[in-house]
Amino acid sequence: MWFAKVVQSFPDLCSVAVLRSTNGVMAILCSVILYDLIRFLRPGIGEKKAMVYAMVMALYPLHWFFTFLYYTDVASLAAVLAMHLACLKRHYWVSAMLGALAILFRQTNVVWMMFVAADGAMNYIEDFNRRDGVQKDQRPFVEESDALTNKRSGTGTSTMRRRRIKGSSKDASLSNSETDNNATYQTQGFIDEIRDIVLRLWWLKREVLTAFSPFIVVVVAFLAFVIWNGSIVLGAKEAHTVSPHLAQMLYFGLASAAALAPVHFTLKQAGKLCQWLMKTRILGLLQILVALTIGLMIVHFFSIAHPYLLADNRHYPFYVWRKVIQAHWSMRYLLVPVYVYSWFSIIIILARTQKRFWVLLFIAATAMVLIPAPLIEFRYFTIPFYLMLLHSRVSDNLSWLVMGILYIFVNIFTMAVFLFRPFHWDHEPGTQRFIW
Repeated sequence: MWFAKVVQSFPDLCSVAVLRSTNGVMAILCSVILYDLIRFLRPGIGEKKAMVYAMVMALYPLHWFFTFLYYTDVASLAAVLAMHLACLKRHYWVSAMLGALAILFRQTNVVWMMFVAADGAMNYIEDFNRRDGVQKDQRPFVEESDALTNKRSGTGTSTMRRRRIKGSSKDASLSNSETDNNATYQTQGFIDEIRDIVLRLWWLKREVLTAFSPFIVVVVAFLAFVIWNGSIVLGAKEAHTVSPHLAQMLYFGLASAAALAPVHFTLKQAGKLCQWLMKTRILGLLQILVALTIGLMIVHFFSIAHPYLLADNRHYPFYVWRKVIQAHWSMRYLLVPVYVYSWFSIIIILARTQKRFWVLLFIAATAMVLIPAPLIEFRYFTIPFYLMLLHSRVSDNLSWLVMGILYIFVNIFTMAVFLFRPFHWDHEPGTQRFIW
């Protein structure tokens, strides 16, 4: 009898209101996870400030808008953020299971699971060395001795670079694992940094493989699914074929910098970029010229206009494409300097608090997720945007205040347009509404 009642209640449980409310629950969960991540990554800030930061991040328009619709974006973001938090806390089995859940929501989340695992592996080897007796302060004075290159050393039995820390040494918290080694790496060249990380991973390969075996299991299972399914795509495979859409990276850079306009598009930030250019001189100028050249080549050869983008006037990218990017044949080329500025600003801000190898991994993961997608969808930018913001360590209270106000106004506008500006298609019955 009770079973029949349960079966009869299924239609009510699957009503539009109930299904959409699941995203509301996920949005609340996202806010809690964001708060925990902020407190973990930045233990120096107080609880109230962390709560304000989490609230502002929860108001991010792409995330906030889809909280009220039955899309997988909010649940996908919650799973990825929870996976990241669990990995930072060294709960690797839990993190891998959350990664598997994230993949069920969106298949491309396998890339973010591998990124989280790589980040966790770097933190693991740093923590292992710390437990092995290497104590680091926030601003240590470092003496380096490398047995691989310094043959004059009388104790060249180690195959790894040893560091002897002088001055004040304190027990480092696990929550500081991403920041307490940055001063060391600032004096190293990028190649030396990669070499050091690879050597440490090789030295601790058994420990790392054992600790991160849950992630390997999930990746192998995912690869088996792709082979069995014949594609990473579920559903309409012909509409989501893999394409070399390199322009997606340019769009992401500008969209993310614009969402953080009080941080990136200010005279102060522009001045810092000019100072960097003056400091690096020829090298910096060469980097900008190369970036501009690559950007021009990308917009000319690798800009893709998906049929859905050209036909579906319910989505804002339809109007961005027609009214901005395609407003004039020269417009997409004129936007290249803005794309380049956005990416340089993002990289410089990330490099202040993250290892350069971490920044490279983040860019590579973002590229692996976005470039194969032929369709321009701003909601595809949500996960890399949140990871970028969490690890940028923006501390200016005024910037957070302005971002919060801007997000509120954008949310009010998009929701008002959605609710009060419906329209109809001649070729299809029903009411249409504007969405992201």
